[in-house]
Amino acid sequence: MAQTQKGNQAGDHSAADGHHNDKFWALALGSIGVVFGDIGTSPLYAFKEAIHAGVHKKLPIDETALGVLSLIVWVLVLIVTCKYVLILLKADNKGEGGTFALMALGQSVAKRSTPLLAALGVAGASFFYGDSVITPAISVLGAVEGLKLVTPAFESAVVPISLVILAILFWMQSRGTDRVAAYFGPITLVWFVVLALGGLMHIADNLAVLNALNPWYGIAFVAQHGVIGLTIMGLVFLAATGAEALYADLGHFGRRPIQVSWFGLVLPALLLNYFGQGALVMNDASALENPFYRLYPEWALIPMVILSTIAAVIASQAVITGAFSLTRQAVQLGLVPRFEIRHTSESMAGQIYMPRVNWFLFIAVATAVVLFKSSSNLAAAYGVSVTAAMVIDSLMAFFVIWKYWKWPMWQAAILIVPFALIEQVFFSANVLKLLEGGWVPITIAATLGLIMFTWVRGSRLLAKATKNNEADLEWLVRKLETKPPHRVPGTAVFLTGDPTAAPTSLMHNLKHNRVLHERNILMTIKTEDTPRVPRHERVTVEKVSDHFIRIIARYGFMETPSVPKILEHARRKDCNVELSSASFFLSRRSLRITSKSEMPKWQERLFIGLAGSAEDATTYFQIPTDRVVEVGTQVAV
Repeated sequence: MAQTQKGNQAGDHSAADGHHNDKFWALALGSIGVVFGDIGTSPLYAFKEAIHAGVHKKLPIDETALGVLSLIVWVLVLIVTCKYVLILLKADNKGEGGTFALMALGQSVAKRSTPLLAALGVAGASFFYGDSVITPAISVLGAVEGLKLVTPAFESAVVPISLVILAILFWMQSRGTDRVAAYFGPITLVWFVVLALGGLMHIADNLAVLNALNPWYGIAFVAQHGVIGLTIMGLVFLAATGAEALYADLGHFGRRPIQVSWFGLVLPALLLNYFGQGALVMNDASALENPFYRLYPEWALIPMVILSTIAAVIASQAVITGAFSLTRQAVQLGLVPRFEIRHTSESMAGQIYMPRVNWFLFIAVATAVVLFKSSSNLAAAYGVSVTAAMVIDSLMAFFVIWKYWKWPMWQAAILIVPFALIEQVFFSANVLKLLEGGWVPITIAATLGLIMFTWVRGSRLLAKATKNNEADLEWLVRKLETKPPHRVPGTAVFLTGDPTAAPTSLMHNLKHNRVLHERNILMTIKTEDTPRVPRHERVTVEKVSDHFIRIIARYGFMETPSVPKILEHARRKDCNVELSSASFFLSRRSLRITSKSEMPKWQERLFIGLAGSAEDATTYFQIPTDRVVEVGTQVAV
């Protein structure tokens, strides 16, 4: 009997291990499609652009190929592998990664540096949006350009075909991507296998290409060729585009699946493909036109263009989804106005669609395609956004390692400063191409940074002005008990940002209607400096008096608040409120310019415009529209 029981236990453990293994490999496969889509399409243009820059300046092909390959190898090893895969993936904020997660992690321990970290977080997010514009444009253009090798007649069709593909991609966003996302992993897995095979077929063309494993070839190449070497160095960094996604998607897949996918498939496939391209051009100078597509036989050209285009669409999808997620986090952190959020999947909370963000992105991407017309012209613009975002990640990582991991400052500096210096050199190299396209991500980042700064500053001044019209809640409750107004049956819910103050809507209701409901709920929705808040910590209910109840709901910056769900939680804590019978009182502020404002006039106008464009609180918090009473107030900012 005991033996049978042991056998059953062993069977149970085996089944559990099997289920765990299945889940692990499913996550690893999913990460290949989402996390590595962007860096996986880099072979379409990274090596080509870097070596073209050298050949254009009449540098020897073999010397340039070895220098470029050596730089690519060590960028992938030092920046992507060491910094992102081995170090930053451990700097998780309760399992989540990304710019704002890193910022919040640093702010939680480095209190004096909170403003600096906030500024770095805003800058990093702003450059990510530049990346979100350029990635779809350069990836799809790079893939479709393969048609020119089929016949030169297709050259004039590259831009129109790219625009059609991008239009379909952005149009699909509103329908949700959860159904097609299931195919991303397998398709990208095939893509990486094909990348590896293409490289393997040509490395033997010139085995001298393996000398590029020596970092000296890259260092000597840049040192010998001055400004030209720096320019090529900037283009080399295109091989690392998408490295930030390793960290940003940490919460979706976990550290181990991402690391296993990188070391087991992605890194070897990328290196093999780049070495294959290098050996090919060293052996045959005519392959310089498009070394990536020339890796494959003529009969495979059209299938490769199709597969490359699908891979480019998957890479683009990843950054579009990333832009939606980042915008939601920015809304929750109070960095931008509220935007409409639609959930496109019942099973996946992260599957969201933001109409305004989607169409802004599409207009920007389409403009970039029409303006630059080729992946070569976009290459300079891409490098600036990627290197800037990486430098910012390194600076924030220093605070996290020093303060959160509690390393001595000198140890944190020894670990991070070398990465920051390498990235700074690459950033400087990319800035050399400022007039050739580098101005695009800088303009996007500066515009978005200004919008976020204006919104934060204006919101702070608005809160200060609003507080003058609010009363202390405890004082108001005592006064109402002493001299009670006429009471009407039912429940009134007042949304307020400060749980200790009586909201403007309550004060105006008392002032103008001279009535008070039998039960009044003051609801505050707070955003914590953590990605997600556990369900059992979501809602706290406190009885202020016989007629007043305070509800505080806490959400993480990666979550979307919902008033119906808050009331559901409150019911479990003996605060029974029927959504269909409650009245929700909201303040609708009408903002006006004042000569006494602390902001300059142009910034005041910008803030008022941003406030006017914000999503209605009723819709954003999912409150039934027929239960809402809006109280209008005028506030001078």
